[in-house]
Amino acid sequence: MREVAAEVRPILQSYLKEVQKLFGTALEAVILYGSAAGGDYLPGRSNINLLNVLATHDVDLLRRYAALHKKWQKEQVVVPLFLTQAELRSSLDLFPLEYLEIQEQHILLAGRDPFPELHPDLKNLRVQCEQELRGNLLRLRQRFVEGGGKQEAAGILLPLSLTALVPCLRGLFRLLGRPRQDSAEALLRELQPALGVDATVFQEVLSLKRGLISPGPLEMPRLFERYLAGLQTVIEQTDKLKTQGKL
Repeated sequence: MREVAAEVRPILQSYLKEVQKLFGTALEAVILYGSAAGGDYLPGRSNINLLNVLATHDVDLLRRYAALHKKWQKEQVVVPLFLTQAELRSSLDLFPLEYLEIQEQHILLAGRDPFPELHPDLKNLRVQCEQELRGNLLRLRQRFVEGGGKQEAAGILLPLSLTALVPCLRGLFRLLGRPRQDSAEALLRELQPALGVDATVFQEVLSLKRGLISPGPLEMPRLFERYLAGLQTVIEQTDKLKTQGKL
């Protein structure tokens, strides 16, 4: 049984009281997913991700929640996903990567858990992983230019890119039949045996994300360049495995 990260418990207790009062019987479930439901939560750095399952969509309730959310945003609670049971079921084949991530690493905070009855369609998982990998690379290049190509931009963009990369790697490893790794460290250790990719630069960016290293003005551009090359290699190796019929 997964446990809520200790630092998040008091925040979620207060949050639940407010959303249950706001939505009433329209709120069928509140589900915590992401790092706060696993082992990678970093106090003061990680977001708190939630899925609110609603009986029906009510624009007025969403409008009232928007006013309430300003308070929770300060506590690192990002805008939740708002879905009905019907929407969850009907979109399983469209978002297999996201739903698998939630299904395999979530904590039910209130209501009835819909995920044991859901079976994401894996036929589109490879395609979505490929799309996310290439989109990650394209966004990284684009936003680096938008940031003026500065060291500060690289320092912000690298952890964001790695955060998006981790679930893609889990999806790929699942397709390759490898055991699921919940922690980012364990997942990155699988890069070499699974894809033949050296994980060193990704491990460095994980350390950057956790505040364990702080590259200077000379090293940050090199780290950014090596990370771009590493991400490109992941894409190339994925293409090679697909051509070989292994994905």
